Amino acid sequence: QEQLVESGGGLAQAGGSLRLSCEASGFFFNINDMGWYRQAPGKRRELVASITRGGNSNYADSVKGRFTISRDNAKNTVFLQMNSLKPEDTAVYSCSITDRRLRTYWGQGTQVTVSS
Repeated sequence: QEQLVESGGGLAQAGGSLRLSCEASGFFFNINDMGWYRQAPGKRRELVASITRGGNSNYADSVKGRFTISRDNAKNTVFLQMNSLKPEDTAVYSCSITDRRLRTYWGQGTQVTVSS
């Protein structure tokens, strides 16, 4: 019954911006951590950014200074503001959350493509 729905992906030019959203619904227990992962074809999945319920955030070195993660606890939504996009940011971005029971959930993923 729990569901994560990502949105906001698409095509952007290098130097442009996109804002990803992930809304969690149907969760009986409170959400702890929320994060964004990405995986490009032929590459391993990597953590892009994460944020705790208290608002502490962490970023991959490759996106630090360009991406910003935030969350709206009232709406159970996590955002990823992506600025100064580079072609190497092209990947499928997936939302992941952990609830208070330490169960993890994944969204279906949204494609982000950055052209030169």
